Amino acid sequence: MGWKDWHDRLHLLGLVAALAALGWLLMSGAPGDSAARTGSGVERAMEREMAYQARVAFLEQIYGPVEEMRRQGSHQQALLRLEQLNRQYAGEAHGFILRGLILHELGVLDEAAANFVRGLRINGDYVDARSPLSQRAPIQALVDEGHERLSARARANPDNPSIVAALRNVYYLQSRLAGGCE
Repeated sequence: MGWKDWHDRLHLLGLVAALAALGWLLMSGAPGDSAARTGSGVERAMEREMAYQARVAFLEQIYGPVEEMRRQGSHQQALLRLEQLNRQYAGEAHGFILRGLILHELGVLDEAAANFVRGLRINGDYVDARSPLSQRAPIQALVDEGHERLSARARANPDNPSIVAALRNVYYLQSRLAGGCE
């Protein structure tokens, strides 16, 4: 039995061609490890960005009517609608931040600060200047006003625990604005 049979030569030639094609596919078709890692990192970043944009769109849809009531000065209606939404979306940071904004506009500084703190402890994006959810300016305004008003009240009533707690909240907000985290 030798290689003289044309049938054996044809099988050997087909086997060599198949191995060469498989080798070429493995070398050129598959991405390298670094390319695969880079590709998966880009995909993960895109997925995070898409999820974040979906969250922002969802919040705008759900809380948009409340913000509209707030802009029109219907603060009591906005607070009532927020109560309803908070039952449905308990623990959502956006609800606490909106409540803080409304209470601050109504001059209820202590409760406004407490709501901002609750919202920021859940989600720190509200003090990130790059975030579409950022509320840095109103929180900074509350901190500036809180230092002045609450410090004076604390000096006049040093043993009042609610004033001390409110002042502590203002210091917490100031820390978060300065870049501090939990």
